Amino acid sequence: MSHFQAFNLSHQKKQSLLIGNVWDVQSALMFEKMGFKALGTSSAAIASSLGYEDGEQISFDELYSVVQSIVSKITIPLTVDIEAGYSRKNSKIIENIVLLSQLGVVGVNLEDSIVEDGNRNLVDSTIFVETIKSIKQYFLEKNINIFLNIRTDPYVIGLDNALNQSMSRAKLYEEAGADGIFIPCISDENEIKCLVDSVSLPVNVMAVSNLPDFSILERIGVKRISMGPFVYSKTNDNLKAILTEIKDTQSFCCLFTER
Repeated sequence: MSHFQAFNLSHQKKQSLLIGNVWDVQSALMFEKMGFKALGTSSAAIASSLGYEDGEQISFDELYSVVQSIVSKITIPLTVDIEAGYSRKNSKIIENIVLLSQLGVVGVNLEDSIVEDGNRNLVDSTIFVETIKSIKQYFLEKNINIFLNIRTDPYVIGLDNALNQSMSRAKLYEEAGADGIFIPCISDENEIKCLVDSVSLPVNVMAVSNLPDFSILERIGVKRISMGPFVYSKTNDNLKAILTEIKDTQSFCCLFTER
């Protein structure tokens, strides 16, 4: 079974797929060592690790280089967060996805919002639907297997009607050819259930402080659970604590004792 086939099948099982979100080779190898079945890059974590803010502040070439190094070292499927595609032209977005596919990437996350002048705004759904259709048609014609996980961002932006907007957009994206729907920042169990029931595609949610436990998410039909940049952020918090202790104690004892 190919990586793509295994990855695609993992979205059809009763048990939710827990994605290990990575930012470099070492984090990817750690997740693989811990038994994770699939990995996904975090755009925010990669950007931060390279000294940038999130929101397509890094170039596609920089992203490609990170992905290339990760793929060369792991033996499990990798999907890549390409934000809004690193272009506003459908042909260029397709070209970027093709390049990732040639590395062995099995899927991408593509989001329906764009960061401009520090503000994140939703793309017109009609325009975004045409983007999805263009991508899907190209990959079908070329017989290229890519799991197209479409992210919709009403909850990220904090819209008052986030549930209705998300459900409406998810349905449009399903009809356009999406393989999965990703709704980050949703946390209410009933709202998640409404979204799951509104589409026939696998639904992906992301870590937030009040997200229901995995067993609840599985029971209400969530098929994919992401970590976003939060493992990366917690790792940096721990690094800061270690460095603070070294400075405060004027000793390296904390490096050689159990925490």
